[in-house]
Amino acid sequence: MVLLWLVALTGCSAPPRVEGVWRPGPDASPEHIPGPLRNFGPYALAADALTAACPLILSKPNATVVHLQETQPEVALRAATEYCAWLYATPDGRYEMSMLSDSSRPGDSVRGMRSCALPAFVDDPRYAPGSLKQIFALHNHPFGTRLSAGDLRFIEAMASVHDWEVLTRKGNIRLSIIAFFSRSRDASAPTCDGFYQYVPATREMMLWTRTGERWKQESHGIVTWLDGRTYRLDAR
Repeated sequence: MVLLWLVALTGCSAPPRVEGVWRPGPDASPEHIPGPLRNFGPYALAADALTAACPLILSKPNATVVHLQETQPEVALRAATEYCAWLYATPDGRYEMSMLSDSSRPGDSVRGMRSCALPAFVDDPRYAPGSLKQIFALHNHPFGTRLSAGDLRFIEAMASVHDWEVLTRKGNIRLSIIAFFSRSRDASAPTCDGFYQYVPATREMMLWTRTGERWKQESHGIVTWLDGRTYRLDAR
Protein backbone atom coordinates (compact mmCIF):
# COMPACT_ATOMS: atom_id res chain seq x y z
CA MET A 1 0.00 0.00 0.00
CA VAL A 2 2.17 2.80 -1.27
CA LEU A 3 1.44 6.52 -1.13
CA LEU A 4 2.89 8.30 -4.12
CA TRP A 5 3.63 11.98 -4.38
CA LEU A 6 3.21 12.25 -8.14
CA VAL A 7 -0.19 11.71 -9.70
CA ALA A 8 -0.61 8.74 -12.05
CA LEU A 9 -3.84 7.83 -13.80
CA THR A 10 -4.68 4.27 -14.83
CA GLY A 11 -6.88 2.83 -17.53
CA CYS A 12 -8.09 4.15 -20.85
CA SER A 13 -11.65 5.03 -19.88
CA ALA A 14 -12.66 7.54 -17.25
CA PRO A 15 -13.58 5.92 -13.91
CA PRO A 16 -17.02 6.68 -12.48
CA ARG A 17 -17.30 9.87 -10.47
CA VAL A 18 -17.21 9.46 -6.70
CA GLU A 19 -18.49 12.20 -4.40
CA GLY A 20 -15.66 14.09 -2.74
CA VAL A 21 -12.95 12.61 -4.99
CA TRP A 22 -10.70 15.01 -6.89
CA ARG A 23 -9.21 13.87 -10.18
CA PRO A 24 -6.78 16.46 -11.52
CA GLY A 25 -7.04 17.81 -15.02
CA PRO A 26 -4.01 18.27 -17.30
CA ASP A 27 -3.34 21.79 -15.98
CA ALA A 28 -3.57 20.90 -12.28
CA SER A 29 -0.53 21.32 -10.06
CA PRO A 30 0.90 17.93 -9.01
CA GLU A 31 1.82 19.43 -5.63
CA HIS A 32 -1.59 20.79 -4.57
CA ILE A 33 -4.92 19.17 -3.72
CA PRO A 34 -8.07 21.29 -3.25
CA GLY A 35 -9.74 21.82 0.10
CA PRO A 36 -11.95 21.75 1.99
CA LEU A 37 -14.03 18.62 1.49
CA ARG A 38 -17.70 19.58 1.35
CA ASN A 39 -19.95 18.48 4.22
CA PHE A 40 -17.00 17.67 6.46
CA GLY A 41 -16.39 19.79 9.54
CA PRO A 42 -14.93 22.09 10.44
CA TYR A 43 -14.01 20.49 13.76
CA ALA A 44 -12.70 22.15 16.90
CA LEU A 45 -10.65 19.07 17.86
CA ALA A 46 -8.26 17.09 15.69
CA ALA A 47 -9.41 13.86 17.35
CA ASP A 48 -13.02 14.53 16.36
CA ALA A 49 -11.98 15.26 12.78
CA LEU A 50 -9.94 12.06 12.66
CA THR A 51 -12.84 10.02 14.05
CA ALA A 52 -15.17 11.47 11.41
CA ALA A 53 -12.71 10.93 8.57
CA CYS A 54 -12.39 7.19 9.19
CA PRO A 55 -15.94 6.06 8.30
CA LEU A 56 -16.18 8.66 5.53
CA ILE A 57 -13.13 7.31 3.69
CA LEU A 58 -14.02 3.67 4.33
CA SER A 59 -17.50 4.26 2.89
CA LYS A 60 -16.10 5.00 -0.57
CA PRO A 61 -16.44 2.32 -3.28
CA ASN A 62 -14.06 -0.62 -2.72
CA ALA A 63 -12.26 1.15 0.13
CA THR A 64 -12.37 -2.20 1.95
CA VAL A 65 -12.35 -5.63 0.30
CA VAL A 66 -11.91 -7.98 3.27
CA HIS A 67 -15.23 -9.60 2.32
CA LEU A 68 -13.62 -10.78 -0.94
CA GLN A 69 -10.15 -11.78 0.24
CA GLU A 70 -10.85 -15.39 1.18
CA THR A 71 -13.32 -16.35 -1.55
CA GLN A 72 -12.32 -14.14 -4.48
CA PRO A 73 -8.77 -12.86 -3.95
CA GLU A 74 -8.24 -11.90 -7.59
CA VAL A 75 -11.46 -9.92 -7.63
CA ALA A 76 -10.45 -8.26 -4.36
CA LEU A 77 -7.14 -7.17 -5.83
CA ARG A 78 -8.73 -5.72 -8.96
CA ALA A 79 -11.46 -3.92 -7.05
CA ALA A 80 -9.44 -2.55 -4.11
CA THR A 81 -9.12 1.24 -4.14
CA GLU A 82 -7.12 3.54 -1.92
CA TYR A 83 -8.34 7.05 -1.16
CA CYS A 84 -6.08 9.63 0.46
CA ALA A 85 -6.41 13.16 1.83
CA TRP A 86 -4.81 15.65 4.18
CA LEU A 87 -6.30 16.57 7.52
CA TYR A 88 -5.15 20.12 8.13
CA ALA A 89 -5.37 22.90 10.69
CA THR A 90 -6.60 26.33 9.63
CA PRO A 91 -5.33 29.66 11.01
CA ASP A 92 -8.51 30.01 13.10
CA GLY A 93 -7.80 26.78 14.96
CA ARG A 94 -10.23 24.50 13.12
CA TYR A 95 -9.63 21.18 11.43
CA GLU A 96 -10.67 20.40 7.87
CA MET A 97 -10.00 17.69 5.32
CA SER A 98 -8.91 18.14 1.73
CA MET A 99 -10.75 16.48 -1.10
CA LEU A 100 -9.90 12.83 -1.67
CA SER A 101 -7.56 11.46 -4.30
CA ASP A 102 -7.91 7.96 -5.74
CA SER A 103 -5.22 8.20 -8.42
CA SER A 104 -2.82 5.26 -8.40
CA ARG A 105 0.25 4.00 -10.24
CA PRO A 106 -0.13 1.88 -13.39
CA GLY A 107 0.82 -1.78 -12.89
CA ASP A 108 -0.04 -1.96 -9.20
CA SER A 109 -2.48 -4.83 -9.72
CA VAL A 110 0.26 -6.87 -11.41
CA ARG A 111 2.56 -6.25 -8.46
CA GLY A 112 -0.19 -7.03 -5.95
CA MET A 113 -0.20 -3.47 -4.62
CA ARG A 114 -2.53 -0.51 -4.30
CA SER A 115 -1.47 3.12 -4.08
CA CYS A 116 -2.87 6.60 -3.68
CA ALA A 117 -1.25 9.76 -4.99
CA LEU A 118 -1.40 12.55 -2.40
CA PRO A 119 0.00 15.97 -3.36
CA ALA A 120 2.18 17.65 -0.76
CA PHE A 121 0.04 20.75 -0.09
CA VAL A 122 -3.61 21.68 0.40
CA ASP A 123 -4.95 24.62 -1.59
CA ASP A 124 -7.83 26.17 0.37
CA PRO A 125 -8.72 29.51 -1.29
CA ARG A 126 -10.20 30.89 1.94
CA TYR A 127 -6.74 31.16 3.49
CA ALA A 128 -3.45 32.73 2.50
CA PRO A 129 -0.84 30.45 0.91
CA GLY A 130 1.41 28.90 3.54
CA SER A 131 -1.02 29.49 6.42
CA LEU A 132 -2.41 25.94 6.56
CA LYS A 133 -0.79 23.21 8.64
CA GLN A 134 -0.94 19.74 7.14
CA ILE A 135 -0.92 17.31 10.07
CA PHE A 136 -2.28 13.88 9.11
CA ALA A 137 -1.85 12.15 5.74
CA LEU A 138 -4.95 9.95 5.70
CA HIS A 139 -5.70 6.91 3.57
CA ASN A 140 -7.40 3.53 3.75
CA HIS A 141 -5.90 0.07 3.45
CA PRO A 142 -8.45 -2.09 1.59
CA PHE A 143 -6.90 -5.33 2.89
CA GLY A 144 -6.44 -4.13 6.48
CA THR A 145 -2.67 -4.40 6.36
CA ARG A 146 -0.26 -2.26 8.36
CA LEU A 147 1.68 0.67 6.95
CA SER A 148 4.08 -0.13 4.13
CA ALA A 149 7.63 1.05 3.61
CA GLY A 150 6.31 3.36 0.89
CA ASP A 151 3.85 4.91 3.32
CA LEU A 152 6.64 5.59 5.79
CA ARG A 153 8.95 7.02 3.14
CA PHE A 154 6.18 9.34 1.93
CA ILE A 155 5.52 10.92 5.33
CA GLU A 156 9.25 11.17 6.05
CA ALA A 157 9.57 13.10 2.79
CA MET A 158 6.66 15.31 3.86
CA ALA A 159 8.50 16.02 7.11
CA SER A 160 11.02 17.93 5.02
CA VAL A 161 8.37 20.38 3.77
CA HIS A 162 5.92 20.48 6.71
CA ASP A 163 6.33 21.13 10.43
CA TRP A 164 7.14 17.99 12.38
CA GLU A 165 5.00 19.32 15.22
CA VAL A 166 2.20 21.90 15.25
CA LEU A 167 1.30 23.85 18.38
CA THR A 168 -2.49 24.10 18.79
CA ARG A 169 -4.81 25.38 21.50
CA LYS A 170 -5.09 21.83 22.81
CA GLY A 171 -1.38 21.02 22.72
CA ASN A 172 1.11 19.78 20.16
CA ILE A 173 0.14 17.59 17.20
CA ARG A 174 2.85 15.66 15.39
CA LEU A 175 2.88 15.11 11.65
CA SER A 176 1.95 11.51 10.88
CA ILE A 177 0.53 9.12 8.33
CA ILE A 178 -2.61 7.11 9.08
CA ALA A 179 -4.12 4.04 7.39
CA PHE A 180 -7.74 3.25 8.25
CA PHE A 181 -9.08 -0.29 8.03
CA SER A 182 -12.34 -2.18 8.39
CA ARG A 183 -12.84 -5.81 9.39
CA SER A 184 -16.46 -5.86 8.27
CA ARG A 185 -17.55 -8.66 5.92
CA ASP A 186 -20.55 -6.60 4.86
CA ALA A 187 -19.55 -4.55 1.82
CA SER A 188 -22.61 -2.34 2.20
CA ALA A 189 -21.81 -1.44 5.82
CA PRO A 190 -18.05 -1.08 6.39
CA THR A 191 -17.09 -0.34 9.96
CA CYS A 192 -14.27 1.89 11.17
CA ASP A 193 -12.36 -0.67 13.25
CA GLY A 194 -9.05 1.13 13.61
CA PHE A 195 -5.99 2.62 12.02
CA TYR A 196 -2.23 2.38 11.91
CA GLN A 197 -0.23 5.52 12.62
CA TYR A 198 3.43 6.37 12.04
CA VAL A 199 5.08 9.50 13.48
CA PRO A 200 8.35 10.55 11.79
CA ALA A 201 9.42 12.68 14.78
CA THR A 202 9.57 9.62 17.05
CA ARG A 203 9.78 6.84 14.41
CA GLU A 204 7.02 5.07 16.34
CA MET A 205 4.29 2.99 14.74
CA MET A 206 1.02 2.56 16.60
CA LEU A 207 -2.16 0.57 16.16
CA TRP A 208 -5.45 2.11 17.26
CA THR A 209 -8.48 -0.16 17.54
CA ARG A 210 -12.05 0.75 18.31
CA THR A 211 -14.69 -0.96 20.41
CA GLY A 212 -17.91 1.01 20.55
CA GLU A 213 -16.96 4.61 21.31
CA ARG A 214 -13.62 3.77 22.92
CA TRP A 215 -10.21 3.78 21.27
CA LYS A 216 -7.29 1.63 22.43
CA GLN A 217 -3.69 2.45 21.53
CA GLU A 218 -1.02 -0.21 21.13
CA SER A 219 2.61 0.48 20.27
CA HIS A 220 3.96 -1.65 17.44
CA GLY A 221 7.51 -0.46 18.02
CA ILE A 222 10.14 1.88 16.65
CA VAL A 223 10.94 1.78 12.94
CA THR A 224 14.49 0.85 11.98
CA TRP A 225 15.32 0.87 8.27
CA LEU A 226 17.18 -2.19 6.97
CA ASP A 227 17.43 -0.82 3.45
CA GLY A 228 15.48 1.52 1.17
CA ARG A 229 12.48 -0.80 0.96
CA THR A 230 12.47 -2.78 4.21
CA TYR A 231 11.99 -1.78 7.83
CA ARG A 232 12.03 -3.56 11.17
CA LEU A 233 9.88 -2.80 14.21
CA ASP A 234 11.89 -2.81 17.44
CA ALA A 235 10.20 -2.92 20.84
CA ARG A 236 9.93 0.48 22.43
